[in-house]
Amino acid sequence: MDTTDQVRTVAIDTRGEAAAQPGKPSGEKKTKRTSPALFYRQAVGELRKVIWPTRKDLINYTIVVLVFCLIMVGIVSGLDYLLTRGVLAIFGS
Repeated sequence: MDTTDQVRTVAIDTRGEAAAQPGKPSGEKKTKRTSPALFYRQAVGELRKVIWPTRKDLINYTIVVLVFCLIMVGIVSGLDYLLTRGVLAIFGS
């Protein structure tokens, strides 16, 4: 049998597995939904595991973010000013 005469295509889903045929059950059972109370308890439990930053670290991170934002505002404002001047010089106003 010549393999160039036949082409086999298989649908692949995002996990790299063959996709289920349309209209056929996939064989996977749906999991039971959790209640809002259980979700809340689990969320609180996960938040207790978090290592929160110290006050000194938090102040340091805040200053770093504010300085970065100011630098970016300066860069964008400077580019806006220069491009505006350039466009007005070319096309006039």
